[in-house]
Amino acid sequence: MKILSVVGARPQFVKLAAISRGIERLKQVGHDLQHTIVHTGQHYDAGMSDVFFNDLQIPTPDVNLAIGSADHGAQTGRMLEAIEQVLINERPDWTLVYGDTNSTLAGALAATKLHLPVAHLEAGLRSFNRRMPEEINRILTDHSADLLLAPTTVASGHLANEGLADRTVVTGDVMADVCLSVAASVSTDPTMLQLPERVNPEEPYFVATIHRAENTNSEARLRQVISGLQALDRPVVLFAHPRLVKKAADAGIDLDRGQVNVAAPAPYPQLIAAVQRSTGVITDSGGLQKEAYILGIPCTTVRSETEWIETLADGWNVLVTDPALLASSASRPRPNSPQGSPYGHGDASEKSVQALIHADRA
Repeated sequence: MKILSVVGARPQFVKLAAISRGIERLKQVGHDLQHTIVHTGQHYDAGMSDVFFNDLQIPTPDVNLAIGSADHGAQTGRMLEAIEQVLINERPDWTLVYGDTNSTLAGALAATKLHLPVAHLEAGLRSFNRRMPEEINRILTDHSADLLLAPTTVASGHLANEGLADRTVVTGDVMADVCLSVAASVSTDPTMLQLPERVNPEEPYFVATIHRAENTNSEARLRQVISGLQALDRPVVLFAHPRLVKKAADAGIDLDRGQVNVAAPAPYPQLIAAVQRSTGVITDSGGLQKEAYILGIPCTTVRSETEWIETLADGWNVLVTDPALLASSASRPRPNSPQGSPYGHGDASEKSVQALIHADRA
């Protein structure tokens, strides 16, 4: 069976790492599997792309489309045209798309129009905010896909409500597989903790990432968010996404002031090392709020909603829309309640590949 993965953005590379390992493990026990990786180039910066393939030991992409940055419509259109040609040449048994980016939607549409089976990893997430481009990508991908690999029972419920229950398999979350594995490997390696010079790793600090359009497109909103971070009661390690750096520069905002200490986007092992030793995370990233939960670190999410509602239980994750409330939220006491395992126990990647195998035989 030939599986073709379409990826293009940083969170997808983490998911791809898990799927690649799951495929290799199943090959070792006799399954005839071929895996082709197509990188759209949505994240083209080496720090956002190449280093992930190296650090997570992901096979080198078989195809790199090098699409690069553009407005949503233009970028998705270019990807759609390029992916279509790859699919015509490869004719995979499954086109596997990941998450909620433009690469996800382009891969799903290209395969669907060629009548090739599509599977969506991380299906069923909903923010119920259609102003988010990610929400549109998720919904369109789910409704065009043949197999929906839901990470949680909540996601499965969303799909059932939309009439998609018969296409859905609950697998657990492959991001949890990678997060737990990497966290174990870096916990005893002090070289993995690489913080800006002004941040003392022995003292309390926050980890932050900000990149979503709702927090960066408006200069006034961006100023409020950055001012809120700079006024916190302890150092903030801000791993600055290229989008944030550009938007801040265009607005004349100096990121590296007050409590904020700017760092380049970190390789995944170093990011996990920084998070698991921090006292809290502040982010608008879907992936990072979930990783904070898995690692038992309180998170403040600078959004009005989250796709990962399981993280909100007992205050492990708190949603904040008013930057003036960042200080009180981020510095709240650590929850005392035990956490469950809504994202699985580290075997989601094999369950996902098994779902492809079984569906192919059906």
